[in-house]
Amino acid sequence: MNQLPEQDLPPGRHRLLKEHLMTEIRHTDEAVAKPRKRWVRPALAAAAVATVAALTFTVLPSSGDADAGPRVTSVAALLEDVALAAEHQQGYGRMRDDQFVYVDTEKSFFETGLDKKPVFVPLHRTEVWVSVDGSRRTMVRDGRDGSELLRSAGQPGQEIYGNTFSHRFLKSLPADPDAMYDYLVTSSVRLYEAAWVGTTLYGTYDKHQAVLQLAGKLLSDSIMPSAQCAALYRAIARVPGVRVIEDSVDARGRHGVGITRTDSQLPIRFEWTFDKKTAELLGQRAILTRDYRGLKKGTVLGDTAVQRRAVVDKAGERP
Repeated sequence: MNQLPEQDLPPGRHRLLKEHLMTEIRHTDEAVAKPRKRWVRPALAAAAVATVAALTFTVLPSSGDADAGPRVTSVAALLEDVALAAEHQQGYGRMRDDQFVYVDTEKSFFETGLDKKPVFVPLHRTEVWVSVDGSRRTMVRDGRDGSELLRSAGQPGQEIYGNTFSHRFLKSLPADPDAMYDYLVTSSVRLYEAAWVGTTLYGTYDKHQAVLQLAGKLLSDSIMPSAQCAALYRAIARVPGVRVIEDSVDARGRHGVGITRTDSQLPIRFEWTFDKKTAELLGQRAILTRDYRGLKKGTVLGDTAVQRRAVVDKAGERP
């Protein structure tokens, strides 16, 4: 494999590599990579990205498979590369306040049955239309029967508490990782106490898990502005207990690299899957780590895979 000359590394890469090396020596994933000022992706994406990945991560081939990809051993390194990709993601153009963010996903989950026991809802398509400024009602189309649900609208730019957030509200969030981390901690405590992100069908998460869950909700049914998205990923690297999964899979069966964290109060593990080539977030899931309330260890309690995001002119319209 051709090596990139040292001077071709993006600004800040030398510092990240040094921090990553010191992290490995200390045998901890708690190091946090500082944001870089700019990133210029190499023109020859296939070869260059692979080389940069080799420089950033520890590469350990698996069973002689040349396509196995790099083994990522540092949460800080992985999320820094994900943040860099978010900063330079292809835009959706200028969004008008009267437009809608469209998100097409596949989901499966457990819900409470009539006897208050968990009932499995198989994988199905869910489409969501969220007003760009939040002033219009959110539409949710359930692929199981084609039914449509309209959620209440808010004031322009206001946070929406229906599991969705308007693009204008997301754009008002901090673009600095320190400030974003403070926002996630403060808001998750507030929403945790309001039983919105902390309480589940199975009990109550620990407060670090509530931070991760809130971050996941911010990313799910939305198009998060690039600066805020990058800051969020860098902030997540600071959440205690987050580690890397070399081979993660989403609800559609797409394999990638992932991050995960196990709750300290409940036998539940969160997992996010990223595309190994584009660093795009593919999906999120929650998995049981032991037998619990009649469900077996390894049961996927909730699973979401994003198929498409777009901007459309009205609710109900597909791109």
